Amino acid sequence: MNTKKFLLSVLAVILTTSLFAQVDLSGNWKLNTSKSKLGEQFSMAPKTIVVSQKSNDMSVEKHSEFQGNEFTSTDKYTLDGKECVNKGFMDTEKKSTAVWSGDKKSLTVTSKIPMQGETMTITEIYSMENGSMVIKSKASSSYGDMEETQVYDKK
Repeated sequence: MNTKKFLLSVLAVILTTSLFAQVDLSGNWKLNTSKSKLGEQFSMAPKTIVVSQKSNDMSVEKHSEFQGNEFTSTDKYTLDGKECVNKGFMDTEKKSTAVWSGDKKSLTVTSKIPMQGETMTITEIYSMENGSMVIKSKASSSYGDMEETQVYDKK
């Protein structure tokens, strides 16, 4: 193989790898309320999030506040679309799947949580924009729909 063909081959591998490399969401993140679009009366947005992403596994620890009470929840996902079961509200089981977009630039986590004989569906799309982690979330149930865009800056 001549030098020119070799260099083109190496360049093609580098470009392909960088184009299809999945985003790494790992880090300690703090909610930036000025950049976020949160619900007016109620927000699902945690104040801080700690993400640990390794290979096919991701752990998301959310630190939230509701009616003056602070609480922490931790969800563990496999990043291959297989169903994962985590603790939901009031000792329910939250069943989730996590799937990368085709370009590996965003991760969609879809969760189903049983609530009072019904099912709430929560969809969260994680991505990186200008160094911030952005989560576009939508919750749907018989109580209605709620959408938010949560922007987190690295601590």
